Order: sequence, then C-alpha cells, then structure tokens
Amino acid sequence: MVSCLVELQELTVLTKHFCRHNKTPLSPSCPLLPCMHIIIWSTDRLTVGPPMITDTKPKAGIMKVNFFLFFLALTGFSLIGHSVLRVTKDTKPNSEMMKFLQNANTLLLVVAFVSLTGLIFLGYSSTSLRYKEKRFCLKLSYKQPSVVGPDGKVVPVTPWLSPIVWEGTFDPLLIDSIYRQQNITIATTVFALGKYTQFLKDFLESAEQNYFVGFRVHYYLFTDQPEQVPEVKLGEERQLTVLKVPSSNRWQEITLRRMEKLEKLIESRLVNEADYVFSLDVDTKFYGRWGAESLGRLIGVIHPGYYQTAREQFPYERRPESQAFIPYAEGDYYYGGAVIGGLVKDVYEAAKTCREQLDIDAAKSIEAAWQEESHLNKYFLYNKPSKVLSPEYLWQDFKPHTNEVKIIRFSQVIKNYAAVRPNP
Repeated sequence: MVSCLVELQELTVLTKHFCRHNKTPLSPSCPLLPCMHIIIWSTDRLTVGPPMITDTKPKAGIMKVNFFLFFLALTGFSLIGHSVLRVTKDTKPNSEMMKFLQNANTLLLVVAFVSLTGLIFLGYSSTSLRYKEKRFCLKLSYKQPSVVGPDGKVVPVTPWLSPIVWEGTFDPLLIDSIYRQQNITIATTVFALGKYTQFLKDFLESAEQNYFVGFRVHYYLFTDQPEQVPEVKLGEERQLTVLKVPSSNRWQEITLRRMEKLEKLIESRLVNEADYVFSLDVDTKFYGRWGAESLGRLIGVIHPGYYQTAREQFPYERRPESQAFIPYAEGDYYYGGAVIGGLVKDVYEAAKTCREQLDIDAAKSIEAAWQEESHLNKYFLYNKPSKVLSPEYLWQDFKPHTNEVKIIRFSQVIKNYAAVRPNP
C-alpha cells in the first residue's frame, strides 16, 4: 500500500497525463480518484502517490465569524453616531449623562475598532484558507515490479516507464555521440577514509579505462589522509581534486555523513562546475564500459543481492519511528547505496532530503538499518528514479555470474571488513 503526498504544482501535470491534456483540475468527486494508480510524470520530477486536491470552499465557521464581526462593527458605529446625536440634543455640559455617554462612546469606539481589525484579519485569513491544500491520504496497492520476467528475460522498463539499463538495450556509440555534443562535465565523488585509501588505485585506474571514456570527468576525493592518495595518470579533460575531511572511529558515522558532504559540495562548487554528478563507493572496481547510457535526471542502481527477492524481505528500515521507515507491503526495488547519480540539482535534492531525515533520526538517537542507504531507498520510493541501472552496474566480486547479468561493469571487491573498518 502506498500513501504519499503529491505537490500541488504537479497536479496539472497529473491531470494532463490521465485526461489527455484536459486542463480542468481533478475534484474530490472525480470517479477516477479512488482507483487510480497515480503516476506523475514531469521533466523535473517523478512522484508516485495519491493526488492532492485543493479545497476551494471557505470554512463555514470562518464565514460565520466574519458576518458576526461585520454586524458588530456596524452596530458599534451606529450606536456611536446615535449617542453623539443624543448628547448634542438632550444633554447639558458637565451633566452625569454627558460623562456616561462619553464613556460609552469611548468603549463602543474601542469595540468597533477591534471588531473592524478582526474583520480585516480574519477576512484575509479566510481568503488564504480558501486555497489551503487538502491532502487525501489514499492507500494504493500494486504488485512489486519484476526485474526478470516469467520467461527468464530481463525487464527493460519500470512500471513508471523509466528504463532499466541492461546490456543490449542501448547502442553505446549512438548514445555517447549524442551526449558528447552537449559538452557536459560529470562530477564523481568518492570517499576514502582510514584504511579505505588502499582501494583508490584500483578504483581510479579501472575508472580511467572504463568510466565515461572520452568525456570530461572531475573526481572529487574526500579523505582524511591526502598523503595516501596514489599517483594515477588521468586522461585528457579529466582531473582529480582532493578534499581533506576529519577522521572518524565509526564506519557508520562515515557513511551517515556522506549525504551531508555531497550536499555541501554541490552547493559550494558543483552547481557551477558540473552538469551531472555520481557518488560511488571506493571499495569497487570497473570491469566494463560505463558510459552515457547511465545519464539521466535521477539515477538509482538495483542492489545485486535483492533483485529477485520479495519486497517483504528487503532490508528496509522497518521501525515506524525512523524517517527511513518503509512498511512491508511497500517498495519497488532495493537500491544500492554505493551508486547515486543524475543531474546536479536532482542529486542535490536527494542528498539534502536524506541528510535532513538522517538528522531527525539522530536527534531521536535512531540509526537506520543501513544508514544512508535506508534513507535513499525511502527517497526513491516516493521520488522515482528517471532511470534505473541494472545489477550490471553494481555487482559483488564474491557472487557468481547469473543468466540475467551478461556483463559486469562495476563491482564491489572482496575485502576483510574487520581489517579495513575502524570498528565492528
């Protein structure tokens, strides 16, 4: 069951999608509303969830208050005028009646002023409330998407019409030539702290042979040991920037802070220096081509350990008190946290949101099951990737080849975690 909220600005796009460019907004009485499988498609964002309907009727209580205050204001002004007339015609100076009416006039004037002020304020408020968003938390059920069909063939597209990139689903020469004309820069962030610097040489050397060959690539390396960065010959229009960061005695903390580092790097530099950005794990190696077929607005990769697993068995965060919580009946794929990419602005939104959710959890002394990977999966559940990379783009060296994975392009290397991590 899916329960989420769709931004008001996307409602028109949703209506166009389902009503064939009918620009009339959906109403709460729309017969399609309860049964739609909501898919909002736009060039900026793809979000799945129930539609949000605008309530255009002012609240009845506010209207009654407005009418009452209006009546009270008019009555006050009328009494003031009437009292003034009475004073002018029927009273003598310095009489007790004159003093009483003067006090009454003063009181009525204050009441009328306050009433008029309240009328103006609440009148403005009711106008604002007239357009207040009313959210309908519909729960929509749908089958878990498959990566491999019943016939054993790979599935090349998601239910929300994003491509799943497999060998044989693209022409590498054609797609590279299209993107080269755009003169793009691809930023790539890598984190190598502590003993993880030992993986840098293989990572960089294999990347130079396979990763966006012929494109402008800028590596941004976060490390606490700049002196351990190996000398690797880089190709033309490819460069490496080393960014020193503090050490940590917990690998979980290193993982948790990656989204924050990525967010700040985009804010300070990448927004002006790159078109696309990928964040990749360093304890990996490239074994095959990784090119422009992987580019898109927002990119996720299917985890190699769970691509044929029922979503009830995904290692999502299952505690409701965590911001990364995903119920057992929800989920599309289990995405690997070793790869995230896309346009700079879209990756920024993903990193910023995950960082905010991580901070909320931290304030409650909660650490999600798989740190930032858990929060990334939550983000992708409600902000669908525009392109999904198959397990070819994130394999594990200890896993045997399967019938579905014809080529291994990028893989996590075999390592002794006790030897490289600062803590168990």
